[in-house]
Amino acid sequence: MRRGSVEAALRRRRSPARLWVGVSALIVCTIWLWSSSAGLALASYKAQDVDVNKLWRTADSNGWRASSAPRSYWPPPPTESETNGYLRVRCNGGLNQQRTAICNAVVAARIMNATLVLPELDTNSFWHDESGFVGIYDVPHFIKTLKYDVHIVMSVPEITTNGKTKKLKAHQIRPPRDAPLAWYTTVALEKMKNYGAIYLTPFSHRLAEDINDAELQRLRCRVNYHALRFKPHIMKASSEIVNKLRSEGHFMSIHLRFEMDMLAFAGCVDIFTAQEQKILIKYRKENFAEKELVYRERRLIGKCPLTPEEVGLILRAMGFDNTTRIYLASGELFGGKRFMKPFKSMFPHLENHSSVGPAKLEENTRGLAGSAVDYMVCLLSDIFMPTYDGPSNFANNLMGHRLYYGFRTTVTPNRKALAPIFMDREDGRTTGFEERLRQVMFNSHFGGPHKRTHPESFYTNSWPECFCQMNPRKHADECPPDNIYEVLENQFQSQQSEEGTEEVKATNRTDSTSQTEELMI
Repeated sequence: MRRGSVEAALRRRRSPARLWVGVSALIVCTIWLWSSSAGLALASYKAQDVDVNKLWRTADSNGWRASSAPRSYWPPPPTESETNGYLRVRCNGGLNQQRTAICNAVVAARIMNATLVLPELDTNSFWHDESGFVGIYDVPHFIKTLKYDVHIVMSVPEITTNGKTKKLKAHQIRPPRDAPLAWYTTVALEKMKNYGAIYLTPFSHRLAEDINDAELQRLRCRVNYHALRFKPHIMKASSEIVNKLRSEGHFMSIHLRFEMDMLAFAGCVDIFTAQEQKILIKYRKENFAEKELVYRERRLIGKCPLTPEEVGLILRAMGFDNTTRIYLASGELFGGKRFMKPFKSMFPHLENHSSVGPAKLEENTRGLAGSAVDYMVCLLSDIFMPTYDGPSNFANNLMGHRLYYGFRTTVTPNRKALAPIFMDREDGRTTGFEERLRQVMFNSHFGGPHKRTHPESFYTNSWPECFCQMNPRKHADECPPDNIYEVLENQFQSQQSEEGTEEVKATNRTDSTSQTEELMI
């Protein structure tokens, strides 16, 4: 056969094969396009189908309820004669950073078999507020609630030896950040046994959050959600605000983190005037480590706080209308009225702890107390929305507390997913803007139980350790018996009786050791 005839035959044979390949490719592409569009349509349908009015209710608990009671044998704290010494801590930072430090201090005292001295709050450097622990928290309630866990005293005691009475001096230590439990049971405990008392300062983020001991994690919850109760005047002020807001229906609280310190920390300065940028840059140099930050890069990875206008656009896209009542928890907003104006035009019913309630309320809401009132109002609101949950202890702790307090609805914007949508809008590309916002915002658990994933904090999500199920599939999820606190009380009373006997014996002892001499000032 001639060469031309052979090539023609081959072409005839290849044509059906090529046709089949082409048809197959067309089918695959068609299926892919259909599935993609169907997926988008389904997602769109879901976003549009969400009834925003349902968000005023609590999230679905899926059969879980809060419970931080011990699940296994939990012995009482050591008696005065058995304690390894006294633990003092100085909690630094804002109100909620101090709150987590208090929880960590209780856990540290527990694992060291130590007596905890009432934690000190570094109120002056940040708040210029000298009220301290006793001015913010209900101390008798704190001590009583934790009596099964740690022994707490108001101050390091005085010791009498050779007829002289002097106060025990605590040996000062700077603990490492996120120290493991082993550091406390070795390094810190050794110093405590040597000196009788240790003073850990500063004490912020000085105990690792990831502890492979569910009972210790539950202890953190008992401290955070049961023992730490604000003083009556703070609770009263918070209650008055909540009652007034709720008298007109549901209300939402928003933690608007658009303040100078956070903006400077985040490095998000390009949206401000030249003079405002100078202020932010100066503040950053004076307060934070030097680091080159590019605004666009920071924004794309979700590191910039949402602007008030962006918050308003999100809420409007979700379906909230201009009758929505909003309580704003925030410090002084940077940039002033021009940033708030678009938000207020969309949602005019805005309040804060200065604008709502009786005139005398402002006297009770300064410094740490003001932050405490904001915390309680946000905790009790029907919906809570943090605009910056990165290093914001206020937002993170509140999300955890609301989860524990009956899975109360929390709307958490995914700033990384939202950033390109807002940046497109700024560049004039507004097609499908609100629909894109809805796609992001309704892809959320809204405060329901969910697995904790890094970098989510234990204080933001204590599920499942501090929750249980009445009809569990796994034994580990079973709720503790109803009489668990009766059992703990019996153990505690038994120990108290033994301690009384020991105290009688101790009065006949004399202390003349050289070690005691070293403990004196």
